[in-house]
Amino acid sequence: MNLRPGDLPEPPDPRWPRYSERAFPPYRFVPGRTPHPQRDPEGHLRGREEVRPAPMPAERWRENSVYVYGIDLYNYAYWWECHEALEGLWLSEGRVSRQAQFLQGLIQVSAANLRRFMGSPRAARRLMQDGLARLSLGERTYMGLDAAAFSAEVRAYFEGERPLPALIRLGG
Repeated sequence: MNLRPGDLPEPPDPRWPRYSERAFPPYRFVPGRTPHPQRDPEGHLRGREEVRPAPMPAERWRENSVYVYGIDLYNYAYWWECHEALEGLWLSEGRVSRQAQFLQGLIQVSAANLRRFMGSPRAARRLMQDGLARLSLGERTYMGLDAAAFSAEVRAYFEGERPLPALIRLGG
């Protein structure tokens, strides 16, 4: 890879707390700039079998290693990889449950960040709006995320009111 500064996203805050101990991939996938992790012969996931995680109740989010790793990926600007990690959980949850809708919302916000970085503002805005609509379908705090506060920060970023993407702080 012969990349210049700015070709790949940087984490908004490289000191942000991690929720998992799992290592990050060797590079961030950005279509057209880095090898596709699964399809390219140089991809870091080439030949690995995808394993769908088992469903886990939302209230046990701290024990869900895929979920907390997906949050780490999001926070450190591995947006495509976050999408992939959370998609397995979304599929395991059956796509329509409250938890599945929440996970799809996070996936869409992550994809929106990647689209914005790639210079596709209309696609990014649509993904952001769809994602935030799914995050607001229930209680204020869900799976450790204060969805209302996060949504406000995401909107502020997409409106140009903050310079960096919103980060996910888990608690509760």
